[in-house]
Amino acid sequence: MKHTTLCRAGLSIAAVTLLTSMTACSPSGGSEDGGSGSGGSGAFGKGGDADPRLSPLAALRTAERSTDGADSARVESSTTMGSMTSMTADGALGWGDGLTGTLTITYTGGTMADTMRRMGTTSMEARYLPDAYYARMGDTFARQAGGKHWIKYAYDDLESLGGSSGAYLKDQMQNTTPNQSVKLLLASGDVRKVGTEKVRGQRTTHYSGTVDVADLAEENSGLDRGRLEDLKKTLEQAGVTTETVDIWVDDRDLLVKKVEQGETTAGAYSQTAYYSDYGTKVSAEAPPAGDTADFSELLKRQGAGAGS
Repeated sequence: MKHTTLCRAGLSIAAVTLLTSMTACSPSGGSEDGGSGSGGSGAFGKGGDADPRLSPLAALRTAERSTDGADSARVESSTTMGSMTSMTADGALGWGDGLTGTLTITYTGGTMADTMRRMGTTSMEARYLPDAYYARMGDTFARQAGGKHWIKYAYDDLESLGGSSGAYLKDQMQNTTPNQSVKLLLASGDVRKVGTEKVRGQRTTHYSGTVDVADLAEENSGLDRGRLEDLKKTLEQAGVTTETVDIWVDDRDLLVKKVEQGETTAGAYSQTAYYSDYGTKVSAEAPPAGDTADFSELLKRQGAGAGS
């Protein structure tokens, strides 16, 4: 029984991490000072954000395009979700040709951190490749999963796990860029310029807005009707009706900080992220096949052993 329970817990933790870290890419979390990316100053934007003639919506559209085109960045994030979890993520991600990169996830509180401690660790490595997500669990999990430390989540399997929500998650994992929160704010139509602020020593412009899920608008977001409806459905299933989004954009029109806050069925949700070193080199390799267990196969085994 203990074997089945802990192994199932490991699968659940890795799945939740997949969801929350995906949001971090859209931006959340906190990273180092939005310093000079490897592309050089002015490589991604033209400082349009600083033009006082631009409306907040026009400035955010420019930031959305510039951030999307930067292709990679360092990411550091912190997330809290009710009593379930508080966690941090640190690493680098690329989105030029599907999501690629590596994050180190550390659980700092909540029931998930307690479960991880029982499994002998409080941190997990997450690797993202264009076709799959990999989570490295601890030795305790490996002893219960045929000696394998890694769980593989093939994105094609996500559709069968969650219907339209699974299809949306698959789409997001394969097309995630650190500007998804900007798109969400644009879709809300409720954007205001707060002012000019320093973020870790860097001059930025702060924008804020409230996202009402029921009122998300296709024309502002850049999302087509199908993806927008899937987004609404996913948020509604999570119990999210409204969310506040704050973003900070630098003079190159690049997103350097994001804060999202709202309520979900799991309780209050908050995520803060910083992005830096745009254009950084990102690489990730699939773990050794002999040390990797497929999520769908583990799930079948857990189902078969549930009654034992």
